[in-house]
Amino acid sequence: MFDHRGDIVPGEGNSDGLYLHDTRFLSQLELRLNGAPLLLLSSNVQEDNAVLTVDLANPELISRDGIAFRAELIHVNRLKYIWQNACYERLLVHNFDTRARDVRLGIRFAADFADLFEVRGQKRARRGQISIERRSESSVVLRYVGLDEVERFTSIEFEPAPTRLDAATALFEFSLGPGEGMRSVVRVACRDDRDQRTGVSRQFYSSLRTARRALRASSGRAASVDSSNSLFNEFARRSVADLYMLLTETAFGPYPFAGIPWFSTPFGRDGILTALFALWVDPSIAKGVLRFLAATQSTDFDSERDAEPGKILHEMRDGEMARLREVPFARYYGSVDATPLFVLLIGEYFRRTGDLDTVRKLWPNIQAALHWIDTYGDPDGDGFVEYQRKNAEGLVNQGWKDSNDSIFHEDGRLAEGPIALCEVQAYVYGAKRHAAALASALDHSVAAATLSQQADALRERFEAAFWCDDLATYALALDGDKQPCRVTSSNAGHALLTGIAAPERAGRVADTLLGTSCFSGWGVRTVARSAARYNPISYHNGSVWPHDNAVIALGLARYGLKSSILRIFKGLFQAASYMDLRRLPELFCGFTWRQLTAPTLYPVACAPQAWASATVFALLQASLGLSFDQTGDEIRFDRPVLPDFLDHLHLRGLHGRHGVADILLRRYGSEVSVDITRRQGKMPIVIVR
Repeated sequence: MFDHRGDIVPGEGNSDGLYLHDTRFLSQLELRLNGAPLLLLSSNVQEDNAVLTVDLANPELISRDGIAFRAELIHVNRLKYIWQNACYERLLVHNFDTRARDVRLGIRFAADFADLFEVRGQKRARRGQISIERRSESSVVLRYVGLDEVERFTSIEFEPAPTRLDAATALFEFSLGPGEGMRSVVRVACRDDRDQRTGVSRQFYSSLRTARRALRASSGRAASVDSSNSLFNEFARRSVADLYMLLTETAFGPYPFAGIPWFSTPFGRDGILTALFALWVDPSIAKGVLRFLAATQSTDFDSERDAEPGKILHEMRDGEMARLREVPFARYYGSVDATPLFVLLIGEYFRRTGDLDTVRKLWPNIQAALHWIDTYGDPDGDGFVEYQRKNAEGLVNQGWKDSNDSIFHEDGRLAEGPIALCEVQAYVYGAKRHAAALASALDHSVAAATLSQQADALRERFEAAFWCDDLATYALALDGDKQPCRVTSSNAGHALLTGIAAPERAGRVADTLLGTSCFSGWGVRTVARSAARYNPISYHNGSVWPHDNAVIALGLARYGLKSSILRIFKGLFQAASYMDLRRLPELFCGFTWRQLTAPTLYPVACAPQAWASATVFALLQASLGLSFDQTGDEIRFDRPVLPDFLDHLHLRGLHGRHGVADILLRRYGSEVSVDITRRQGKMPIVIVR
C-alpha cells in the first residue's frame, strides 16, 4: 500500500505499508530530493496491475551554495512491482536543466512489524524486539523477534551502493550534467536475503518478466468481455485484473483473498460468493475455493473459535496476534452463512462443469455441512439456522452484515440472539436443493428425496415467519424470541437468489428494493431510508455494497425481472466510472444520486475487494440470463437484455466440457440478438425468448 508518490509515510492511523501474513514488514519508505518531498506529476497502475509508475519533479530548492534551484528541472521516474514476497523498485533520475546539477537522493525506511490488528487500532501491552543490521555498503536487514518466537526479516538492498547507508536512510549523491541521468534499483524482501546471489538490477528485470507472464497465464483462463463502450471495457478489464491479482495459489488451487488492506487472507463467505459470481468466467476459481474450504472444515468443537463439526471457515489469520490468540481469528468459524453457501457453490459448480469426480470427493464434506445445518446450526430445532457467538471476543453478528449494530428492530432496538437471518434461510434452501441434485447424480436416491422434502418444508416455514405484507418485503431476521425484525433491507433481495421466495412476492420485493427509499440511484442500500438506524455513511446501515447488489441481480434474474437488473447494472456502472482506476470498492456511501455528482466514498473501504471485483460478472450473467446445463455441454441465454450504455457485447472463450465458443450480442432497442462468432468442439447454444 503506497501513496500516489509511491511513498509509505508513517503516521498514526496510516495503513500504508508492505504486508505479508498479516504483518507490516515495511512501515516507511520516503523518497526525498535534496532533502525535500518531490512534486507529483502522475501516478498510474498499469492495466494488468503488474506495475505502478510514478513521475515526480523537484520543487523549488536552495542549493548548498545558496543558489536557487528552479522547480521542475529534475525528473524522477519510479517503477514498482511486487513478486514472490518482495517489492522491487527502479529509480530513474534525469537532469533537464541546461547546467550541471548536484543531486542528493535520499530514501528513509523503517519496519515496525505491526500486526494488522495493531494497524487497525488494537493496543498491545507488550511487543517483541526489533533490531537493525547493516550487512554491507549496499544492504541492511531489519529483524523482529515476536512474542510468538517467530523471526521476521525485512531485507533492503540497493544497486548501486548508496553514498551513505545507515539503519534508517540511504543517500545517493551525484552530479548530473545537462541531459544526463542515473539509475538505481531497490529490492525490499520480506525474508532474510543473506544468501542472495543474483544482482538486484538483474533480478529486477527477470522477476518483472516472470511476474507479468504469471499474471497473463492466470487471467488467461478467464473468458474475456469486450463491448461498444470504452468506459465499460476499462471497468471490466480492471475488474478482471483485480480479481486475478487477489487470487493466491494454495495447495488446493486458486483462492481469492478477500480485499486490501484489511482482508488479504482467506475468508469463507467472500471466497464462495466471488467464485459464484465468476463461475461462468472461470470455474477453476470455484474448484480451488471448494477444495480449500473442505480441507479447513471444522471437525471438532472449540468455543473460542466458534467452531463446530461440519462448519465452514469464516476467516484465517497468520499474524503474531492470531498465533498468540490475542485475537481469535487464526482459524475462526464465526460465520452462519458460509456453511450453506459452501454446499450451494458445489451445486452451482457441478451445474457449470459436470465435474462429478470433484463432487464425489467432496460428498463427505457436503454431508458434514448438512449435518451442521440440521443440528448445531439449528439448536432449538425450529427449522431455521441461527447464530449466537460463543466467544466474547468473536463477532456479535455472523452474517455478511457483521457490524455490532446491523441487526435491529423497526424501533432501532438491537436484536437479541439467537438470530435467524432472512438470507441465511434462503441459502439453506438453495443448499438443500443443490444437495438433492448432487445426491441424485451420485445415485443416493433416498437422500435426494429427503433433501427435496426438507427444502419444500423450509420454504413454507420461511414464508409464514418472514413475510411482512405491509412492508412488501421479508423481515431482516427473527430474534431470539422469534419476533421478526421488521426492517426493509437488502437482505430480502438475497431471498430471491435461491428461489425460496414465492413468485408472486418476488416482484413486490423487487419493487421495494428499487423504490426511492432503498435504491440510491447508484445501487440498492443495505437498509432503507425509512429504517430507524439508517445512516448512509455507516458500514452496513445505509451504504451501497456492489456484491450485495450482485446477489440481488442474480436473484432478480431467477424471476425474470430484467428491468430491475438493468437499473442496478446502470447504477453500479455509473458509480465505477467515477472511481479511481474504474475500480468498484468494497462499499460506498448511500447518498442519493445527483446529476453531475460522484458517489460519496466510504473512507476505509477495501479496494480492490474480491467480491466487488467479481460483481461485473454477476451483473452480466443476470442481464443475459446466462447459464450452463447440468453436464456443462450447453450454453443458455434466457431472455437476454443489455443496458442502454451497451450497443453490443462480445464474450470470448466461453468454455464447456467439450468445446469453446465466442458469442456476440447486439442490442436493438429492448431486443438482443445472439450470434456465434467462433465455435470449437461440441458447444450447443440455446436462446430462450
